[in-house]
Amino acid sequence: MHKYKELKVWKKAMDLVEEVYSAVKKFPDDEKFGLTSSQMKRCSTSIPSNIAEGAGRNTGKDFNRFLDMAVGSLFELETQTLLSARLGFMPNENQEVILKQISEIHLMTIGLKKSLV
Repeated sequence: MHKYKELKVWKKAMDLVEEVYSAVKKFPDDEKFGLTSSQMKRCSTSIPSNIAEGAGRNTGKDFNRFLDMAVGSLFELETQTLLSARLGFMPNENQEVILKQISEIHLMTIGLKKSLV
């Protein structure tokens, strides 16, 4: 078992959740509870949640599986971020910050996965 609160990737994922929640607050009123906003909140919170759940497993294989789910949520969030920007809900500066965080967390997760093998 890993101490997930000490993992840099988990800390960065928690920062990403804060950034996403801050960005979606600025969405138009008719989108605040819409598909994009709600889905972005759900998938962003699933990233650190899957890292934490995987860290609590007894084997590296199990941890790896949860890290794969976290990566899937990263790609989902990336798509929703791009979509939100295309629809005019998200300013470029928020989009750039979130996409940079996603890329960084993705690389960190891949590195963590390699260390488990």
